[in-house]
Amino acid sequence: MDTLETRELRYFVAVAEELHFGRAAERLGMTQPPLSRAIQQLERRLGARLLERGRRGVALTGAGEMLLHEGRAALDATTAAARRTRRAGAADGSGASRNRLVLAVKAGASHELLHKLLDAHAAEPDAAEIEVLPSGMCEQGEMLRDGRADVALMHAPFNSLTGFDSEELMTEGQIAVLPAGHPLAAHSSLSLADVVSVPGLPLARWARGGSHPPGPGPEIHDQTQLAQLIALGRTVAVFPDSARAWLWAEHTAVPLTDAPPVVTHIAWPAHSRSVALAGLIRTAARL
Repeated sequence: MDTLETRELRYFVAVAEELHFGRAAERLGMTQPPLSRAIQQLERRLGARLLERGRRGVALTGAGEMLLHEGRAALDATTAAARRTRRAGAADGSGASRNRLVLAVKAGASHELLHKLLDAHAAEPDAAEIEVLPSGMCEQGEMLRDGRADVALMHAPFNSLTGFDSEELMTEGQIAVLPAGHPLAAHSSLSLADVVSVPGLPLARWARGGSHPPGPGPEIHDQTQLAQLIALGRTVAVFPDSARAWLWAEHTAVPLTDAPPVVTHIAWPAHSRSVALAGLIRTAARL
């Protein structure tokens, strides 16, 4: 049989991510024996061993790695379908469906471009209502995949555009954001090496995929936290030039001479057939 049930995928993904039947069962709100039986039945139906079970725990086989990758995508797709259908069916007081899109943006990024896009789109006849959904570092793609967002502003090379359709909107340089009183803040430009090696001012570490890269800098979870730590002289950060819009008086932005350019795209699921989304993309392309 070549079909899988959503329940089976949820069970398997939980075990594959936890690599422990007990923790997976607790996460799923069930006991361990029926979970173990369900995974064994799934392996028999697929004709493939998904997990290696041993004294040291559970490990994924090659087939298990494949199902984990495909299963996550399938579960995201079903969740996205439910969320987008719910939004499409939301009614206003008259009972008519609202024309609404959720736009995911990285908090503090592309502020001027976003402002122009929203104003230009609002001036269009029959423009969709746009809900702006701020996200953390590199979360826009996940929001598109699981249906929390219909469209997103994404930034190469930081965001992966794999699996999405996109339109390039803007290219810009990068800046180092430093405490205003720091000696390097007086420079007209800096290199990435200058920023990485600042004594007593380690580079901030953004969480990606639930973990932070190694290094001495503080672990950053949101824009406000980062802004305060820079102002206090505890860290330095690298941003696209458009981030100047959110800087505090206690910050100084210095251009970086050797940082790769940042390209802002408007991106959306490749399978989308939304008329409202097509209207927003046309507006963005004209900008």
